[in-house]
Amino acid sequence: MSVKVFLIEDDMSIFEMIQDRFKQWALEVIGPSTFQRVMDDFIQEAPQLVIVDIQLPAYDGFHWCRQIRAVSKVPIIFLSSRDHPMDMIMAMQIGADDFVQKPFHMDVLLAKVQAILRRTYDYGEEQNEMTRWNGATVDFSKGVLLRNDLSVELTKNELFILRVLLQSVDKIVSRDELMRKLWDDERFVNDNTLSVNVNRLRLKLEEIGLTDVIQTKKGLGYMAISKEG
Repeated sequence: MSVKVFLIEDDMSIFEMIQDRFKQWALEVIGPSTFQRVMDDFIQEAPQLVIVDIQLPAYDGFHWCRQIRAVSKVPIIFLSSRDHPMDMIMAMQIGADDFVQKPFHMDVLLAKVQAILRRTYDYGEEQNEMTRWNGATVDFSKGVLLRNDLSVELTKNELFILRVLLQSVDKIVSRDELMRKLWDDERFVNDNTLSVNVNRLRLKLEEIGLTDVIQTKKGLGYMAISKEG
């Protein structure tokens, strides 16, 4: 069955290049009918993945990322020629799963897309579970943390990072191991992307009263701390 990719890109040469290459891997690339009705087309098409440029007619990619995140947890990749670090940080903070710099190598983009699709949709029964940690319930099936009367939603990346860390509670998990598990091949990883995701996860944990439960071990990696018992 074909996977549907919603590509919000106004450069038709790039759009057609991605469309043609992805077709070889059973990835159906579609775009909005106009750049004024992106959300209407997104809802109608119900894609499994979104790729969005930052600079677009009418509204920029940040706007559409926020709009999509308000109604969906579908994975989102930014694809942009803008190279300021704040662009990537902004993209991750508003819910993007990855950021690819233009000009890009098609094999790198394809590898990132395939890795995101695998970890988003292929875990099946493994994600249909709950885990208790420091007085909180982690609901992997819903992507939600519950503690007392508070709750917070996690993105796919945040949930995956937390799962890996909780599999080795009170033990250090190296950055390389996390990156390999997240992106399958660390050659395709921007090191800053992992830092942004971990920091965003920490902030969400603090919202439900879990402070300093993911610690950075300088030069080694990260550790999920158990404060119970």
